[in-house]
Amino acid sequence: METRLVEYAIAVADELSFTRAAQRVYAGQSTVSAGVRALERELGTALFERNQRGVRITPAGEAVLPALRALVDAEARARTAADPRGELRGQLRIGVFSSVSYLAIPRVIGAFHREHPLVDLRLRASASGSAELAEAVRRGRLDLSMYGLPAATAGPGLAVHRLATSRYVVVLPAGHELASRPELALTDLAGERFVDAPVGFGNRDVLDAALGARGFLRDVRAEATETSAIPVFVANGLGIALLPDLLLPTSEGIEVVPLKERITWEVNVVTRPSTGEATAALLRQLLAAY
Repeated sequence: METRLVEYAIAVADELSFTRAAQRVYAGQSTVSAGVRALERELGTALFERNQRGVRITPAGEAVLPALRALVDAEARARTAADPRGELRGQLRIGVFSSVSYLAIPRVIGAFHREHPLVDLRLRASASGSAELAEAVRRGRLDLSMYGLPAATAGPGLAVHRLATSRYVVVLPAGHELASRPELALTDLAGERFVDAPVGFGNRDVLDAALGARGFLRDVRAEATETSAIPVFVANGLGIALLPDLLLPTSEGIEVVPLKERITWEVNVVTRPSTGEATAALLRQLLAAY
């Protein structure tokens, strides 16, 4: 089985588009289409359904894709072993939060790239949050991803690795009447308008569950997919916020007060239980950074 054809099929499965897959593997679209058809003939089954609405993976394709990915990983390991310098090779697909600039993630990934330049890094952010990223890892579309939900929620087929735990704090606009207090309880925040991430984002879902367990209901008036935008909204009077202190960027026009109740957010990384060498190497660096 020709590895290049396998790489074409994996690219189409990840992108669900022959056009984007061709761009990703630096080949013509006709070359990718012909290569996938040749692989389907060799396997004796259709991996994709193609129609005017786009590309969909067939049940047979879903079943065979893990083996195809393992084949590509095995070739990368063989090339690494054959290299007298032992340099890591292959492709590493990473899922990240939409706001990561103030976490250690870019620094760690940048250091990994400088140390292992032959590994083809591909980063993907999700507009739908941690659950979608975890499902992409489970299905083999990502090798490693950030995960902002509790480890117990990841479900089967995933390994969860804890990076850090962060407490929620209260974010208020400068001059707010509560800003001078040394700490605030949830009861102090009753009747306030809130700014938060959309439902489905890890820090929002964790907070909603914790507040619900305490019987505290809030009025979320504004949502922002960029966590870094939440303090800006607060500073401009659109509401207050509860954010993990680890996700709180430096911002003007806000005051930060500790929350009396202990509500925490976990920063995790998810992988499949068995990983390639490049994934394992990046995971080690992420764990060391925290």
